[in-house]
Amino acid sequence: MRASLIAAIVVWLIVNLLEILQLIAARSSMDLGVPDYLPVLLMDIFYLLLVIFYRYNITRSESSNFVDLLWRVFATGLIAAIVALGIQLFYNSLDDSILRFNVFVNTFLSNLDKSLISVFLISTFMAWKKLILYQKNKQVVFYWKAFETMVIASIFFDLTGFTLQNDLAFQGLYIVITILAIGLSGNLKWVAYLNFRQKWISILLILLVTIYLFYFFDELYVAPITALSYVSDLDNLFLLTLFTFLLFYSVFSVLVILFNLPTSSVFERKMEEAINFQRLSQSVQTGESEDEIFEILLQSSMNTIYADAGWIELTEGEESKFIRKDISRVQISAIQEKIISSKNRTLFRKPFSTNESDRVLIHLKKSNYKTVLVVPLTVQTSVVGFMYLLNEIKDNHNREMLNIIDTFVNQASISIENFKLLEEAIRNERYKEELNIAKKVQRALIPDTLAHDDSFSIHPFTHAATEVGGDYYDSYQLSENLFSVVIGDVSGKGTSAAFHMSQMKGIYQSLVQMNLAPDEFLLRANISLSQCLEKTSFITLSYFLIDTQLKQLQFARAGHCPSLVYRNAEQKASYLQNKGLGLGILRNESYKDHIDVNQLKYQKDDILLLFTDGISEAQNKTGDEFGFDRLKKLLEENATQSPKEIQKAIINSLYAFCETRHLEDDYTLVVLKFN
Repeated sequence: MRASLIAAIVVWLIVNLLEILQLIAARSSMDLGVPDYLPVLLMDIFYLLLVIFYRYNITRSESSNFVDLLWRVFATGLIAAIVALGIQLFYNSLDDSILRFNVFVNTFLSNLDKSLISVFLISTFMAWKKLILYQKNKQVVFYWKAFETMVIASIFFDLTGFTLQNDLAFQGLYIVITILAIGLSGNLKWVAYLNFRQKWISILLILLVTIYLFYFFDELYVAPITALSYVSDLDNLFLLTLFTFLLFYSVFSVLVILFNLPTSSVFERKMEEAINFQRLSQSVQTGESEDEIFEILLQSSMNTIYADAGWIELTEGEESKFIRKDISRVQISAIQEKIISSKNRTLFRKPFSTNESDRVLIHLKKSNYKTVLVVPLTVQTSVVGFMYLLNEIKDNHNREMLNIIDTFVNQASISIENFKLLEEAIRNERYKEELNIAKKVQRALIPDTLAHDDSFSIHPFTHAATEVGGDYYDSYQLSENLFSVVIGDVSGKGTSAAFHMSQMKGIYQSLVQMNLAPDEFLLRANISLSQCLEKTSFITLSYFLIDTQLKQLQFARAGHCPSLVYRNAEQKASYLQNKGLGLGILRNESYKDHIDVNQLKYQKDDILLLFTDGISEAQNKTGDEFGFDRLKKLLEENATQSPKEIQKAIINSLYAFCETRHLEDDYTLVVLKFN
């Protein structure tokens, strides 16, 4: 692009130098030996280089602002016009001086004037090309390529010596190019994308360009009489074609823009509606709140029906929240009273709608506002509020306006629903993270290994139905030969059960160190839990004291599942049946009347199985429970195994019975085998 511009300037200077040399030679009756066609050819090359420069400079510009493009054409023409006027004023100021008739000055100024006009014509030609090829199709591209090829080829037509006045070839080619120019001048799709203000600016700029064309035509074809000219400019097919095409397209553009002026407001309104619809659609992604979505809805609806004021009233419990525009709260209260008393109403029903979704147009009396359009706002089938649109003139509503408002309301409803879903998803994600933290904390509260010595082995297992659970087990070594083992189950599931389980953990760790008898332990635990446990909650518990020296168990049950003991000598298992009431059910001294303490001896290879009701009450698809009998039979069948293997056998049977690993309740096992 730079090379073509530099080359054009160099060629123009050479043309001027040749003409001046020819003038000098003519005065001296000398022959330079320069053929007459050479200056013409160089000038044609100058035109061609300008075409190449502006082809890259304008048509390949990424900007699609049509007004800026017209400003550029206007500015180029203005510079050329100022120079042309300056040259004319210079001639007029010379009067009858010698300089006025100096052929060297006249030749240079004439060539300068002609070259600037050529720059304007060629730059405008490429600008019109960009406008014509906006939203082009194959047919337009084909005709433009044919037209542009003929125009560029016409640059060198002046070398043929044909003239417009005398040669049919010139006239025929000019007519063909003119017909193509007229046909292409009808491609004005860019006009539809101008707003009202841009159209007026475009009309003004194109009219000025048209004036430039007439002025330059007169300037170019009525050159100073003393200027040296080898070819009449009127017989330059290229320049004549440019004048013709630019004039046709300018006139067509002005006429089309004028005819489109009445529809500009409609187009701008449609564009604004589309933008508002897009804003409502993207309001959630851009992080806007519900109030901001309703503000966009109110503004968009007011623009649609040219409302003078409006507000949205949202119902939040027993209170109302207002989002208003161009109206005060005092005015709203006054208008609400008039709305209630007004009997002049027009109902606009929606197809297949309920009364709650119908829009109402209310006519007001003795008010600055003549009408109020009331539009219900529905989110997830529930009316969350109403939008009030006020107009100072009557009969300013039509079906199309109402349909557009319905579209805005529906999109706002979808945006609000999406906003709520997004909030819920974020909240659920936060809860999930909190539950993961709670799960880790609770897992840390339940020991992986339980205290024991060589006289017995013990293996625990627990799994929560949800992220956290309410099952609990623990152990504590009281002395060299005395151990405490506990298993419990909090009523309910989830986070509340896990919280109460942690309370039970603290109570157990506090009381167990006092080396209390089982009944005393349960009594004090009940007193402690009565202070902090919810009224509707309770905890079942089984508490064991294991004396490895005496080989005996002391135990008490607080409403928990009966423990299962296996006697190796008899090779049979049985449940330890003793009464007991869950902790927190009775919260007074009478609780001690519901505690039984039992004692039994154990022998080598005897087994104690502690479990929660999540195992015994687990159900399969038909509703059958896993049950105590099945658990008892499994223990008898696997009694020769280690506690860990016994646990695995029971849990695998449980999964096989239920046909799933996702049970409805927490399930916990503690298997203890005496050596």
